[in-house]
Formats: sequence, structure tokens, C-alpha cells
Amino acid sequence: MPPKKHMLRPQGAASKKVSVPPALKSSRGVKSWKEAAAWLRARGIEDIECITPDLAGVARGKMMPSSKFTSNTSLALPSALYRHTISGDYPDETESFRYEARDSDLKLEPDLSTLSVVPWETDPTAQVICDVVDTDGESVPYAPRNVLKNIVALYAERGWKPVVAPEIEFYLVAMNDDPDYPLRPPKGRSGRSILGGQSYSIAGINEFDELIDDIYHFSEKQGLEIDTLIHEEGPAQLEINLRHGDPVALADQVFLFKRTIREAALKHGIYATFMAKPMQRQPGSAMHIHQSVIDEATGKNIFSNADGTPSQEFFHFIGGMQKYVPSSLVMLAPYVNSYRRLTPDMACPVNNAWGYDNRTTAFRVPLSDPQARRVENRLPSSDANPYLALASSLAAGYLGIKKEIEPTEPTAETANEGSIDLPRGLLEAVALLEGEPDFLEVFGKEFIGIYAGVKRGEFETFMQVISPWEREFLLLNV
Repeated sequence: MPPKKHMLRPQGAASKKVSVPPALKSSRGVKSWKEAAAWLRARGIEDIECITPDLAGVARGKMMPSSKFTSNTSLALPSALYRHTISGDYPDETESFRYEARDSDLKLEPDLSTLSVVPWETDPTAQVICDVVDTDGESVPYAPRNVLKNIVALYAERGWKPVVAPEIEFYLVAMNDDPDYPLRPPKGRSGRSILGGQSYSIAGINEFDELIDDIYHFSEKQGLEIDTLIHEEGPAQLEINLRHGDPVALADQVFLFKRTIREAALKHGIYATFMAKPMQRQPGSAMHIHQSVIDEATGKNIFSNADGTPSQEFFHFIGGMQKYVPSSLVMLAPYVNSYRRLTPDMACPVNNAWGYDNRTTAFRVPLSDPQARRVENRLPSSDANPYLALASSLAAGYLGIKKEIEPTEPTAETANEGSIDLPRGLLEAVALLEGEPDFLEVFGKEFIGIYAGVKRGEFETFMQVISPWEREFLLLNV
């Protein structure tokens, strides 16, 4: 008998190809609970993180064994989760800010299209983003993911689909365990702390090659797509650009990217921070948002007419941005620190102007072909909750189209000199949010009351801290 390796296949027999279901190949998302169970088994997943963003965009939720996840386990969180500040404090009640009397449960509903691995965990772990509903299964209107979904639904009622592309800036900083000491840039592979003047520098990126490789690796494992990565103007300040797409999907990506970048940095003994202004006399970090609107029936960009000229919807969208973004700025610049970024003579607009390819304006129209015509909102800071930042920006454009608001003339000159045309601080921004009656139809009274109450609570907490400036200039002089 010939050796086994020389045995001939019987006539007519064919090699069998094992068909692998597409769901098992996917690095991100499945369509059903049956597919989810198979996906988890195929990867040997032991634990799963069920997460949802709070008002600050911080991941909250529960971890459980994967076997419990696929057995219809009910997941619940207390309603007070959406009423505490970034420091974990609970503000006093006011007429518009109230706690739920029983602090009853809110339920987490996993969105299986977001299922992915957690690549930095040592044990096989997965994560899934959850929507928040009440005990009757109704969508909770003040949960950030639902706030954005409601805005997208307003566009859908008109047969439109908004398209966005966020750009996220962040700093790498040396580890700092004492908040009284200023942050400083980390050391790169050269052994020296990176300095400023590295805008678009490949050498600046190469200083952190291994860290950036981990960011790409972690992102690929989660099915997250990075379009480009650049070094920005500040020392060890980087920017990641994401591919354009659905607003909820892109907000999910930003939500996960923030976790990913922080974890990759920690692996290398560095902090990654999305603070709007982490270092004095250095540029702040923005989250620029590119926006367009597609007609779902035709697939055409409604910002352009058939002949390629700008449409009325395009101008009205800009008009809405100019009218409503200043009143919703607290959703784009949500902390006291955010307003340190919004200062003159820095690489950040402090106006309400728009212009063609003009980076000194709040609302820039990049040069493009008609199908790619879009409006870039340059005001949001990277500390913003991505769901609320996108909801705020898209709501302003929607109201502009609906109410046919005409914009000013485009600005061709430098727009970032002279007076500041925006709220100068957190409390002023909160008051403008509450004072805009048109926001009731897009955000709802309950969300506005809760969000404003939390922001006022954060301001009061900030006011309890005595700053180095006060000790330096007031201690012996007044």
C-alpha cells in the first residue's frame, strides 16, 4: 500500500471547502443574537463589557461572562447615572433639574452592530455599545446616543441622511500624578521631550512610532477605520481623521477611539488627553466636524444643485449654524477648560463667521467638487461628548433649513481678530442653551434641564478650587 500522502482521491471526489459565515469573519458587528453567540465562541471570548456613554461621554456599564450575555440577561443602570458631574458629584435640584423620585432602573439594550473585541485586555474580552431605554422599553430622551438618533430621525422624516466626518486632536503628555503640577510633553524615541513647531511633521509622528503602531493595531482589531493621522501644531499633539459616514456610527467610533488611544498610550507609559486646553501657551485640541446631507432617494448631496452650484439648503444650513451654534456651544465646549481654548490669537475661531476655505472662520467650506460639498464646524473641542457634539451641530443645520435662515456674506479675510462673538464662559453658554425656544423641538425640555443642571453643578465644583494664579497674584497684593 503506497504511503498515505500518495493516495489518490477517488474519481469524481472534490476537496470540500469549509464555508465560514461572514459574521464570524467580521471584526465589528453581527446581525442577530445567534450570530453573536457564534462570534463569541469563535474568538474564545470569556468576558464582555456592555457600555454606554454618559453625559460626559465616559463609558459606563457592566461586565459579565459571555455565557450570561447571550442568555437574555437583563442589564440595568440607575437613572442617576445621567445626573452626576464629571467629578462624580450630584448637583442640587432646581425647577428644571430634578432627580427621578425613585432613582429607578434604566435598561441597556446591546446594539449588536457594535460588537467588537477589546484588544488591550489580557483575557479574551469583547465590548458592545448599548442603547438606553426605560422599564417600558421606551427610548430615554436624555441619553446621549438617543439624543443624536433623534436628530438623525428629523432628517429622515424629510428623506435625508446626514453624513459626517470628525477630526479628533489630542495631546500625548508625560505621566503626572499630581494635578498641582503643569503637564509637560513626553519623551519620544529620541529620548528628548518633543517641542512645538512640528505641524504635519513626519519626524514628529516617528517619535512615537511604536505607540502609533499600537493605535492602528487596536483600531484594526475593533473594526475602526482611521483615514489619516498627522502631527498637529502643539508639542506631541496628534490628530486622527475618520472616514465620513453615518453620524451615530461615527460618534460610536470617536467614543471607542478615545478609549483606544488612552489605552495605547498607557501601554507606553504616557497619558493621552482630550482636554481642550491641557497646556498654557499651546494650541487647544479640537474635534472638527465635516457635515453634508444626502437625499436618500437619489443619493445626491442636497447642498449642490444639478448644475453644481450651491443650493438653497446649503446656505440655509450655514444660516442655521450661525444662528443656533452659539446657543448650543455648551454641548461643543462643555467644561470650564473648554473656554480656555476659545481665545483670540490662537488656532481656533472665536467668531460666528463662515467662508470658503477660510480656517479663521467658525464654519469653513472646504474646496471640493459639488457632490462632496460640505460645511466644517471648527468650534467643537475634543473634550466634547461626540454624540452631543454631532447632535448639536446637525440640529443647528436642520433648523436653518427648516426655517430657511439666510447666512451672512462669506468672509474672505481673517475673521479671528477683534471681539469674541461666542459665549465667553460656561455659565453664559448654559444660559443660552436654556434660553433658545427652538431647541425644545429638537432636544426636548427634559434633556435641556438635566444637561444644564449638570453643567451648573460642574461650575460650582470648579469654583471651590483655588488656582495657582490666585495664589500668585492675590496672596500678597490685595
